[in-house]
Amino acid sequence: QVQLVESGGGLVQAGDSLRLSCAASGRTFSSYEMGWFRQAPGKEREFVAGIGGSGRSKYYADSVKGRFTISRDNAKNTVPLQMNSLKPEDTAVYYCAAGKLPGKYMNDYWGQGTQVTVSS
Repeated sequence: QVQLVESGGGLVQAGDSLRLSCAASGRTFSSYEMGWFRQAPGKEREFVAGIGGSGRSKYYADSVKGRFTISRDNAKNTVPLQMNSLKPEDTAVYYCAAGKLPGKYMNDYWGQGTQVTVSS
């Protein structure tokens, strides 16, 4: 069982940066693929970024590639998401996810979400 708690959301202006963090419980944290998804109003939840158990493999949605950076600290059981050059279209509720499969199939466990709002 893995419990996930996100933090770091807020209201920023276009071009600003924001750092989200996901704190995970559980002794088998490093065995899980970890990632971030987001859901904008009226849209389906979409994959944003993912990272393998060791932290060596990272992958991103095309819409955030070059602007967002995912990392993980297996000693602290955390998964930060650094978001730079934010755009109004990045506005969404951001969810931390954990699973045994990578990418959009990473859906075994979810956090409660944190709101990110980017004003133009």
